[in-house]
Amino acid sequence: MLRRYAPADLTDLLDAWYEAARVAHSFLPEEFFERERMQIADEWIPLADVTVYEHEGHVVGFVAMVGNEVGGLFVHPDFQRRGIGRALLDSARESRPFLELDVFEANEIGRRFYRAYGFRQLDRHMSEATGHPELRLRFERAATEPDG
Repeated sequence: MLRRYAPADLTDLLDAWYEAARVAHSFLPEEFFERERMQIADEWIPLADVTVYEHEGHVVGFVAMVGNEVGGLFVHPDFQRRGIGRALLDSARESRPFLELDVFEANEIGRRFYRAYGFRQLDRHMSEATGHPELRLRFERAATEPDG
């Protein structure tokens, strides 16, 4: 079930993020995940419009939006390939004319998902935080889609 984030969701949200991020970002060192976990909890979640996917009382996925920017989309690996990521992005695009995000070039799981969803590449740059190349992607609502 999709719903808005509540502070009580933080532990489950961080667990889903960590498990998914370790799989998708296996090329990053463990220290990165430790730093990022703190930043997500302390900085990013308070700034973002967060929608979670709850399954049997636990958050198993989320999308964090800052304006049109997808700050994070993560689904626990045990729940991937069930349409949860698509449902989260669908909810994010309902009230936005476009979505943009950065994805690590080495994140084949994420790149494949975003390509199938309909994102297109705008550019390629180096991540200041990691030194790894990232791709800037954009999804635009089709002209025939109604506004949210």
